[in-house]
Amino acid sequence: MPGPSGKPSARPQLLILGGGFGGAALIKQLERLRVYGDADITWISEESYVTFNPMLAEVVGSSIFPEHVVVPTRQLTRHATFVMGHVTGIDTQRKIVSCNTLKGEMSFAYDHAVLALGSRARLDLIPGMQESGLVLKTVGDALTIRNQLLRRVARMEIETDPELRRRLGHFVVIGGGFSGVETAGALVDWMEVVRHYYKKVRKDEVKITLLHNTETLLPELPARLGKAALDSLMRRGVDVKLMTNATKISAGSVTLGDGQELATATAICTIGTVPNALLATLGGAKVERGRLVADGTMQVAGVTGLWAMGDCALVPNAMATPNAPAGASCPPTAQCAVAQGKRLAANLAAVLRGRSPQAFAWQSRGMMATVGHLRGVALVGPLMISGLPAWMLWRAYYLSQIPTLGRKIRIYVEWTWGMFFPPDITHMRFETSRERHVDKDDM
Repeated sequence: MPGPSGKPSARPQLLILGGGFGGAALIKQLERLRVYGDADITWISEESYVTFNPMLAEVVGSSIFPEHVVVPTRQLTRHATFVMGHVTGIDTQRKIVSCNTLKGEMSFAYDHAVLALGSRARLDLIPGMQESGLVLKTVGDALTIRNQLLRRVARMEIETDPELRRRLGHFVVIGGGFSGVETAGALVDWMEVVRHYYKKVRKDEVKITLLHNTETLLPELPARLGKAALDSLMRRGVDVKLMTNATKISAGSVTLGDGQELATATAICTIGTVPNALLATLGGAKVERGRLVADGTMQVAGVTGLWAMGDCALVPNAMATPNAPAGASCPPTAQCAVAQGKRLAANLAAVLRGRSPQAFAWQSRGMMATVGHLRGVALVGPLMISGLPAWMLWRAYYLSQIPTLGRKIRIYVEWTWGMFFPPDITHMRFETSRERHVDKDDM
């Protein structure tokens, strides 16, 4: 069978499609199990790095630099061939993956292919969201939001219209889940520091509003922790509106479900995902709720040689949990995707070595969220923690998950620096000298 280079290969071909949390965990575990001795492994991803999405709010609030939440894929593997490219099609009958790469269109034959495609931000969830909303899903989004916030306060310094100044200084975060709460907490702390560098911006002109459509923040956590997050944000001046939907976003306002309009120039959207469009094109595969149906071993039902994991897969959990019986679908969380990656690596190793794969069984270790600097909430087993201990636990956990010792040290140093010195307020404009000669309509 031809391998990635197009040359005939007698060895089995294993393709990993996708470079998120799950794909990275899978690759690392395949290396530990020395599966490269049994098959040629090719890793295909649109990006040349893995993004640690739970840390994106830290980028928005300048607690860490953007490059600290990404890890180059090539640093995660010594034996797999990495190809940066966009998968355009999968022929499940002929077992061939088509991919648009830097070289152009290429085809990759496979014996086993793993779909770890994750999900994408949904841009049409709210009318006007695509045109006027700022989505937080990628490191590029986080840096764009950070720059937009700095542009807003810079504009306020030279603006004389009081109504426009209030609109520029009003930042609305839509969504009270983990990402929304962490973003609102990071913003209120960051803006308190940033404002001191913009002498003409008064404290009462900067406002942060958090919108959420249920009765409590962080609905995945116990109500007590959601209340702790709510109290922490409100004490620091965040206007939290529960049981409130955003029905329209425009360049100058966010319209609520009751018809009220919030005057704002910045709406940050932390809600809504859509599955990768590729899933709907797979012959023989079944898709439910936007996710590929897989069995307990993570093999795609009805398709030979195709496996799926992470946000794009509907995988039953063989273990009963406090919130769900055995056989219930796994949640689309980073923690679960990492566990699936480790189990799937063992299953692939077993199949390649003539043994039977095992069903995925997983119990959550807990859930955590930061609510700003030195503040957090955490559920660890039956134990509920809030405040500084939860914040320290959050940082310790994610630091442990960052690959490579060098990157761990860099983040630790940056976090330690941030304990004693103010966050960075540099507005980075990524443009070439040629682009500087083009007139800018929007600074």
